[in-house]
Amino acid sequence: MRAVPAKLLIENRAAINKYLARTRGGKISFTHIIGYAVIRALAAMPSMNVTYGHDEKGKPIAIHNGHVNFGLAIDLPRPDGTRSLVVPNIKGAETLSFLEFWEAYDDIVKRGRAGQLGLEDFTGTTVSLTNPGGIGTVHSVPRLSKGQAAIIGVGALEYPAEFRGVSDKIISQNAISKVITLTSTYDHRVIQGAGSGEFLKIVESYLLGAEGFYDEIFEAIRIPFKPLRWSRDNQVDPDIEVSKVARIQQLIHAYRVHGHLVAQTNPLGYRVLSHPDLELEKYGLSLWDLDRVWPTGGFGDKDALPLRTILERLNEAYAGTLAVEYMYNESPEVRQWFQDQLEHGYTKPCREELLRVLHKLVEAEAFENFLQTKYLGQKRFSLEGGESLIPLLDAIIDKAASKDMNGVAIGMAHRGRLNVLTNIAGKSYAQIFREFSGTAEPAHGNSSGDVKYHLGTEGTYTSDSGKQTQVYLAANPSHLEAVNTVLEGIVRAKQDVLNEQGVEGRPVLPILIHGDAAFAGQGIVMETLQMANLRGYTTGGTVHIVVNNQIGFTTTPEDGRTATHATDIARMTKAPVFHVNADDPEAVVRAGRMAFEYRERLARTWSLTCCATAVAATTRRMTRQ
Repeated sequence: MRAVPAKLLIENRAAINKYLARTRGGKISFTHIIGYAVIRALAAMPSMNVTYGHDEKGKPIAIHNGHVNFGLAIDLPRPDGTRSLVVPNIKGAETLSFLEFWEAYDDIVKRGRAGQLGLEDFTGTTVSLTNPGGIGTVHSVPRLSKGQAAIIGVGALEYPAEFRGVSDKIISQNAISKVITLTSTYDHRVIQGAGSGEFLKIVESYLLGAEGFYDEIFEAIRIPFKPLRWSRDNQVDPDIEVSKVARIQQLIHAYRVHGHLVAQTNPLGYRVLSHPDLELEKYGLSLWDLDRVWPTGGFGDKDALPLRTILERLNEAYAGTLAVEYMYNESPEVRQWFQDQLEHGYTKPCREELLRVLHKLVEAEAFENFLQTKYLGQKRFSLEGGESLIPLLDAIIDKAASKDMNGVAIGMAHRGRLNVLTNIAGKSYAQIFREFSGTAEPAHGNSSGDVKYHLGTEGTYTSDSGKQTQVYLAANPSHLEAVNTVLEGIVRAKQDVLNEQGVEGRPVLPILIHGDAAFAGQGIVMETLQMANLRGYTTGGTVHIVVNNQIGFTTTPEDGRTATHATDIARMTKAPVFHVNADDPEAVVRAGRMAFEYRERLARTWSLTCCATAVAATTRRMTRQ
């Protein structure tokens, strides 16, 4: 029997399930992790997988099993109110990754409760796991069946009895962990008692994170951040205890500066995101500090918060599917504005707003699917993979209309242009289809090839509140960034005319849409940005949208630019950059609205440091069709 501290198990399981809940779904139980630790220990110590038997002459022998057939005790209720226990097994469990074990475990439990288990599910069990802790039992001594090497029992997850009446504050201050009791009922004819004790020691070491146990689990189920680590509490040292308050302030600052480097903004592939400046160990903090309350220096408008809450807010604000770079801005007012926007927790939009986002996504995808089906084989510059651009533009222009702006002007290259023309600028589907069919009106000229992607349009946008604004999409015969300076000039001219008519401020909003490779590689981007605050050229702030499809024609980002992000060029104007995962359209819309609010509330007052905003939406790769 062995009592194992369960603090690390509890924290890492909670981190896994929180991530699964907000992404793909599913749930990990304590038994999943403990069972996998037992299997890993059996693989490391095969002498525990030995059963007692007889040879052909009837002499007793030790049978060294080639595989771990891992039995799971399943408690099944009967119609008459009684209960029965069945113990099917997972064959060759030591060969499975954690993901495979999780799937096999859930499958066998599901079939057991549905009465779909067969005889083959029960044959050959070598070691089994029972969990009487589910009903509060601390430990049990089960009886071995013939052919079994051992039964591992998992007791209740509880604080030690002497601490169950202690307050939560005292629990956290004194680093008292819940414990879980593991028992090993083994066949003493072939397994030594000392070996059984060593085996439970190995299981405990895995549950405390030895040999990268939790790293292996996180990697198997594609959790993109590192697990917490086991360590002894250092709170007893007064010098270190005092310094922790200052170190938490350093941690908060590190998230504000470097959080975007570990943000979950890439919908492609899998990569563990980490940065040494964001790890608790660097600041002398550990899992024992999570539930302790610390002074915050005003973080989140609170004088003191538990470290757990501080970390949750920091990860939500700076390391989720939306991350913001702004700390390089010299203006304290700008930095404070972003902290007020990001660090107070996120309130989910109402149902009507979410339905509007869904409606815009459906419009964008349905349009691309129709063109692909109807005009098969024709050259297209599809928005596929970047459909979140449409609800993003819709959110920004809706804000502009609600603020009574006179107009919005958009400049962009070919990719996704037809979708923007129809679903944002108001060009009719009929006209687009005529251009594809070659039956466009003569006024539009020859619409073959790329020409339909060169055309602009003007239309009227009506917001949810019924207010209207003009939308102008500039013509652009170039695939790249030539439209940048042209659009800024058009917008400045429109603004000057309106100013002469008595309209104050910068009442026309310019929006420039870029590809990631073009934004990082085209010199005209830098040339346009550096004029943003010049009195003769400023337009009061441009929203730059970088549709990051992570490939520039045939070049990957690693081979196409030196900078970490495609948007790093925007830092020279002190413009904030919003990095957002385009597979989270809710976050994309939030980024767009925040970018607009920044331009409206701050760019007019601090025009020298707040000239533009860049929204970088990382998408699934788009291909030229």
